[in-house]
Amino acid sequence: MPTIVHIDIASDDPERAKQFYESLFGWKSFAPPGMTDFYLVETESLDGSRGVGGGIGRRGDPSQKITAYIGVDDVEAYGKQVEALGGKVVAGKMIVPGWGYLSVCEDTEGNPFGLWQDDSSAGS
Repeated sequence: MPTIVHIDIASDDPERAKQFYESLFGWKSFAPPGMTDFYLVETESLDGSRGVGGGIGRRGDPSQKITAYIGVDDVEAYGKQVEALGGKVVAGKMIVPGWGYLSVCEDTEGNPFGLWQDDSSAGS
């Protein structure tokens, strides 16, 4: 199955967005030399291997958004963390029978993103 290979996160406050994702998922981000209001992002998958990379930068257009599903071990627990960090759970835990669970959230910048939990026994 194809996987996400890069994400761009548009933000009104790149530092605030950086702090949100670092606190929620443990992502590592850094500002490249000579760049302001932009961070490169490095992630790891649940098994510790290198994950999707991307960037967090200032929103260029008011309609600029991202949506990417992020694999977690517990959709509900992460939903609580989303809210504790100032984000929103837009659609709570939903079952995808035989596949797993998903939830749709919004970060502190108003960007939509999804949480995905693999579980082949979901719905049985």
